[in-house]
Amino acid sequence: MAVHEGIFNAIIKGKRKDVGTLVQEQVNAGAKPDELLNESMIPAMREVGERFSRNEVYVPEMLIAARAMAAGLVIIEPLLTAKGIEPKGKVAIGTVKGDLHDIGKNLVVMMLKGAGYEVVDLGVDCPNEKYEEAVKNGAQVLLLSALLTTTMPAMKEVVDYLRSKGLQPKIIIGGAPVTQEYANEIGAQGYGRDANDAVKVVERVLAA
Repeated sequence: MAVHEGIFNAIIKGKRKDVGTLVQEQVNAGAKPDELLNESMIPAMREVGERFSRNEVYVPEMLIAARAMAAGLVIIEPLLTAKGIEPKGKVAIGTVKGDLHDIGKNLVVMMLKGAGYEVVDLGVDCPNEKYEEAVKNGAQVLLLSALLTTTMPAMKEVVDYLRSKGLQPKIIIGGAPVTQEYANEIGAQGYGRDANDAVKVVERVLAA
């Protein structure tokens, strides 16, 4: 179980105000911010993600938990930066050109932040150049989201465009119509079937 069960349980239950209060109390009492993050907050979001993957909770519950987690991160992140603690990695995520859906993307953003990554949210309807800029600014992994079969081809366009520019970031794709087979076909390094899975795939490709 997490070091601080109150924070752990408040995140799982989506109690945003409680999370902020409890995290601040622990910080004021001298708790190390990285330990609060790694031993209480990240395990809580991991647990929510696992429940989501098992269909025990659904998108609304995931969003509520992620927002509760965010209330703690607002307090923790400046402290980690001040201590010089580096994030696990830098990732950028955006919905591909022509696709304006962002609920899934936003959920992945919150899950990745909760897992200790620096996340650049590129938004929706992203042109190829926006992904290129993210890579040039240090993103090690790009996550491409598409919710429509009609916008899926834009994922391949991003991969091809970056290669034409001599850029080789790790690329992970996801979204309702997307499959592992399609990831293989376009040369992406990974496929995430949901927000929880996306975090695991990011960890895997960065470790490769």
